[in-house]
Amino acid sequence: MTLLALGINHKTAPVSLRERVTFSPDTLDQALESLLAQPMVQGGVVLSTCNRTELYLSVEEQENLQEALVRWLCDYHGLDETEVRNSLYWHQDNDAVSHLMRVASGLDSMILGEPQILGQVKKAFADSARGHLHASDLERMFQKSFSVAKRVRTETEIGASAVSVAFAACTLARQIFESLSEVTVLLVGAGETIELVARHLREHQVRHMIIANRTRERARELADEVGAEVIGLPEIDERLAQADIIISSTASPLPIIGKGMVERALKARRNQPMLLVDIAVPRDVEPEVGKLANAYLYGVDDLQSIIQHNMAQRQAAAVQAETIVAQETGEFMGWLRAQSASATIREYRGQAEQVRDELTTKALAALQQGGDAEAVLQELSRKLTNRLIHAPTKSLQQAARNGDDERLNILRDSLGLD
Repeated sequence: MTLLALGINHKTAPVSLRERVTFSPDTLDQALESLLAQPMVQGGVVLSTCNRTELYLSVEEQENLQEALVRWLCDYHGLDETEVRNSLYWHQDNDAVSHLMRVASGLDSMILGEPQILGQVKKAFADSARGHLHASDLERMFQKSFSVAKRVRTETEIGASAVSVAFAACTLARQIFESLSEVTVLLVGAGETIELVARHLREHQVRHMIIANRTRERARELADEVGAEVIGLPEIDERLAQADIIISSTASPLPIIGKGMVERALKARRNQPMLLVDIAVPRDVEPEVGKLANAYLYGVDDLQSIIQHNMAQRQAAAVQAETIVAQETGEFMGWLRAQSASATIREYRGQAEQVRDELTTKALAALQQGGDAEAVLQELSRKLTNRLIHAPTKSLQQAARNGDDERLNILRDSLGLD
């Protein structure tokens, strides 16, 4: 049995190709049934995200195996093989195990160390396991990869630092305010970045969130999800004083929050500090706001420097994580090889027990016929010894006759002679 990983990702293929090789949740069962119908495939897991489509397989070795699987993938999606082949990667056994561990740990992601991929891998495994897995080695490989990803998260700092603008903005807020559960946050805009910020803040149990947007309807769905209040952009001036933290990301060509607006808010707050994080380009907050006492303004460039510093920390942690993956891959492959010997061990043990049972039966019969007990035992031990060492002796003699020192040493080691 051979373990394989076959796929494309953001490193090897543009999105125009990746989107044509994806497997939708609605068709996953059908795809797996088609995949498992291939004569060489014993079990399979399909991982399909916006950045990668990968097939993890347990297969029987056969001639032209790679060509057959690539042909299946292309036929299933109606693609030309020549268009796809240069973007595909192929990993086998040790490399396949290592690749899955790296994927699950976030070491192969577009954003190094991102945590979402582990959940995606677990879901792919769970979806594929519903009547489609059919291979214990493949199941063991995935379970091992989950534990390795957990170990990487626990023993390294791979996911500890913010490497997205949204996460960096929330990290900055947590550094300045001791507890976000005591603050009010005003979010300006309702696009993708603000959505991510709102979800991060909800996880940290912010006391009160207000979402200000040009159209209330667009902000309502996000507000319902995170438990926020919705206001229009014209209401920012009268509500700004209530906000301890303002995070803004709109597509407005002109600033939305001016110096005078912040001055009035600070006066109403009796100069209690305000944190303003402007992650819009062009800027939503007038730069002069940063000159006001008790108004702490951070822009995109400030966040980028935080992100670059944190990315360097993640890359250092990734070196440690790669060491963990290499160690765990070696241990898993050793376990796998030991399992492959189980059938041989059982056969050898059964053969020895058959010889023992045969000679024991003859010895008991001799005793029942009045034979001398000591003589019967001596005969039993002599015959048992001869029968058990017969095959190893022949192998030793053959290796010696052939001058095969390597095989001779292996035999000596297996017989406990060294």
